[in-house]
Amino acid sequence: MKKTLIIGASTDPSRYSYKAAHMLTAKGHPIVNIGIKKGEVAGVPIQKPDEIIQDIHTITLYVGPALQPGYYDYIIKTNPKRVIFNPGTENEALEELLKENGIEPVIACTLVLLSTGQY
Repeated sequence: MKKTLIIGASTDPSRYSYKAAHMLTAKGHPIVNIGIKKGEVAGVPIQKPDEIIQDIHTITLYVGPALQPGYYDYIIKTNPKRVIFNPGTENEALEELLKENGIEPVIACTLVLLSTGQY
């Protein structure tokens, strides 16, 4: 199982980050929710990006490029194996930063990867 950190977690059931949280947990992947609003998703509280979480395999992004720079240090210090850029989150500057730090950038949709068994 791949412990996954969701950046941009939301309690809104119409949001893709919400759907991903539920699909990840349904498939047995432990999650950590990072977001700006309080609440919980899939039974896991939403946290602020204050504490570096260890042993994260994958970060899946649900924040656009304009807001991502505020997460750069957090992402690098978390040191995941990969970062998934979901549709609308693509960012060449962050992709390069990840590569420089030995982290694989993946341009894909978490929901599709989970649905097709490629996660």
